[in-house]
Amino acid sequence: MKIGAYIKDSFDELLNKVTWPTWEELQSSAVVVAIASLIIALIVFAMDQVFSNLMGLFYDLF
Repeated sequence: MKIGAYIKDSFDELLNKVTWPTWEELQSSAVVVAIASLIIALIVFAMDQVFSNLMGLFYDLF
């Protein structure tokens, strides 16, 4: 019977004790995550290109 009480308490906690974000907060957070992901992707791409060019120059020496 402990499992049933746990499930009931968990359900009650999700409905009544959690502060859910508003739709506007959710949208603004999604925009921040999308922009941050794009910036990180561009940084990784730039680093990959630089290291690729450096390795190409290094291999051309031999």
